[in-house]
Amino acid sequence: MRNNDEKKRQKLINKLIFLNVYKKEDQKLYELPLSRLKYEYREFKLQSHPHGEFGSIQWV
Repeated sequence: MRNNDEKKRQKLINKLIFLNVYKKEDQKLYELPLSRLKYEYREFKLQSHPHGEFGSIQWV
């Protein structure tokens, strides 16, 4: 179970870095517990508009 939680943590960390919520060099990010990472990701998703720049059709 611990290995599974660590995989979830790493996946959320990668997503938060990709979405520019945190920078890769930010040590604070790697110290956060899984519950806080889930909260941070959920907050970002709630604040993002569904037709924003991530995962939507963009007219050029």
